[in-house]
Amino acid sequence: MPIYTPKGDNNMTNAFTNADRTVLRVAGADRESFLEGLVSNAVARVAEGPVYAAMLSPQGKYLFDFIMSSGKDSILLDVHTSRAAALAQRLAMYRLRADVEITDTGLAVLQGFDAMPEGAFMDPRSDTLGWRMYGDGCGVPVLDTAAWDALRVAHEIPETGAELLPDDCYILEVGFERLNGVDFRKGCYVGQEVTARMKHKTELKKGLVRVSVEGDAVAGTPITVDGKPAGTLHTVSGDQGLAYLRFDRAKGDMQAGGAVIRRV
Repeated sequence: MPIYTPKGDNNMTNAFTNADRTVLRVAGADRESFLEGLVSNAVARVAEGPVYAAMLSPQGKYLFDFIMSSGKDSILLDVHTSRAAALAQRLAMYRLRADVEITDTGLAVLQGFDAMPEGAFMDPRSDTLGWRMYGDGCGVPVLDTAAWDALRVAHEIPETGAELLPDDCYILEVGFERLNGVDFRKGCYVGQEVTARMKHKTELKKGLVRVSVEGDAVAGTPITVDGKPAGTLHTVSGDQGLAYLRFDRAKGDMQAGGAVIRRV
């Protein structure tokens, strides 16, 4: 596994440590088949490169999201630190007699936006999110969260704990198809039936969209239209934001606290 050592490495002077990420390791002979029955994307694709995926509740709602990649005799799960322990516990619950072992690697998640160094990979959600690699983050500056939020908002990328809340949404409503996070041709997994039905038999009535924000409003503020609930404002960056909206009411000027919200 490539390990980033900052000293003397002039090709990685623009690397940053994402302090909000943890890398779990799923090892054991059954690791691929075990994960295949649990996640929204095809685990076999990890052999070709990193894959974005989610774990869902039996009712089809979002629980966790992560980037899967190949490690030494293992599959690595790059997950938000706030959800890492819960993900490990959830995986252990499903393990039963499968030959798998789930551990925390202790590796740092490194990101960058210039030339990609050897051993790194492009973020599978979108090339606009730059490259990633795992290793020793000692001496590497921490990624600026405000700048990262601005990038996410500009490209409508949901984040764990911000737009992605457990048992609060369905992955198709928050862009997982656009972000390469779901495979509709793979076999069954927990929550698959609901996801497939939403794809093929219904029209989405709610979803995550980018909005303009005129005035002061903070994440979590309810959005209304003529006093009727229309959604929730999430990440705000400057005069832009991400909002989860009811499409039938998300028209024209909307209100979020003292701010005027409009779909972009």
